[in-house]
Amino acid sequence: MNAICARWLVTLGLALAISVLGICCHAGAAGQGTAPAPPKLGRGINILGYDGIWEGGRNAPFRLDNLTAIGRAGFSHVRINFFGFKFMNSGNSLDEVVLRRLDAVIEEVLARNLIPILDEHDTHVCQRDVSECAEKLKAFWTQIAERYAGKYPRLVFEVLNEPGGQMTSTIWNALLNECLGIIRTTNPRRTVIAAFLNVDDMPIEALALPSDDRNLIVTFHYYAPIRFTHQGAPWSQTFSRVGPLDWGSPEDERKAFADFEKVRIWSEREKRPIYLGEFGVYERAPAEARTRYLSFVARSAERLGWAWAYWQFDHDFAAFDSARQTWKPDIMRALIPAVR
Repeated sequence: MNAICARWLVTLGLALAISVLGICCHAGAAGQGTAPAPPKLGRGINILGYDGIWEGGRNAPFRLDNLTAIGRAGFSHVRINFFGFKFMNSGNSLDEVVLRRLDAVIEEVLARNLIPILDEHDTHVCQRDVSECAEKLKAFWTQIAERYAGKYPRLVFEVLNEPGGQMTSTIWNALLNECLGIIRTTNPRRTVIAAFLNVDDMPIEALALPSDDRNLIVTFHYYAPIRFTHQGAPWSQTFSRVGPLDWGSPEDERKAFADFEKVRIWSEREKRPIYLGEFGVYERAPAEARTRYLSFVARSAERLGWAWAYWQFDHDFAAFDSARQTWKPDIMRALIPAVR
């Protein structure tokens, strides 16, 4: 090999090394700035919204070993309905005793290899009094985000259940983004679920999210038509007198399809995953119509690639009989067809 060739090979080798190093450095820098993709939540069920576990076990039909049954049935996540405002003092500080109970529930969920969603569920306050809601919601997420910073990486936060009532989309967007800022200060990589306004026209186009935060999941609830899904509900003067109503005609299916299509179009355009966080039918509906509805909604969500959570495990709309400690087979067959 002559001197010219030797120098040429050394120069070529150095250039290649610099090129490879540059590529590796660029990839590493890109990786540092890339948020994790939101987890695949799959099928889920709502739990503990009205259970006495938070008060220390009074009137508490839910047993933590029910989480084993939930996993075995084919669910992969639970949505923990938590009324945090109820356990705040006059200074909006959360009760440490209740928070330790929440810790225990989250740990039991994770021990069953289920994904826990912590849903702040104080809809009634937030739909009635926006200023009170804003103060309490920001205090709630400040404390919760600090408590779980660096802990339970599979835990998902849901900012607020069913914003609506006195809230407009503009008001909700401002409060939502404030809460996201609070959460991201201590939980920059946490998956967070955010709802659009829970009103009849489903104004998903009005939802404003930070464009650079891609670890968000957008949620909505579906109970349309509410006269069918809530027929016979004794807590409502209107719906308690309704029924029996059927569901399942081609027109019924077309209406549900159109509602879901509106969400699908937005989701694909904005590249945001969707979570159907609640759907269900009250027990007074005709049994066959109820199972047709549940099956249609669950299968439609799955075809669109959306995670979903049934409302709810026990109490009303129940999929599980707490007294007998057994699943209700017709509901389970509608939700998860492999269940017999």
